[in-house]
Amino acid sequence: MSEERKRRRQAREQSEAPRSLKLTPKAIVIGVVLVAAAGVGAYAKHRMDHKYDAFARCLKDHHVLMYGAYWCPHCAEQKELFGASFKYAPYVECGLDGNRRGEQQVCKDAGIKLFPTWQFPPTGERVEGNLSLEALSDKTGCPLP
Repeated sequence: MSEERKRRRQAREQSEAPRSLKLTPKAIVIGVVLVAAAGVGAYAKHRMDHKYDAFARCLKDHHVLMYGAYWCPHCAEQKELFGASFKYAPYVECGLDGNRRGEQQVCKDAGIKLFPTWQFPPTGERVEGNLSLEALSDKTGCPLP
């Protein structure tokens, strides 16, 4: 093989070889700052989404109940006030899947007529319609964050 062919072959092999990534100190610092910023942002979002976790758990501990239906727009508005914390709220689903007129037996037995309906023990007082979180706090003594 001629020297010229060898040089061309070596040049071709080097150009096809994967290039190594050179990390400069500046690139490392930028990467660390970006990762830290993303972490802080994710933590802040999580804290905002779960701002009312303790409040919702307190309502449950006080045996407060919210009766609602998946198809009810007012129930959706009430749930939105809690954000992601609603999963801890004391909720009874009254709607039957695929049947807007049907109602769960537990809600019929409780005499629920309108949605949402909040029930407050020990008196059993009921309030029909949406309540602000402040009103729920006043009625139950559960502190808001």
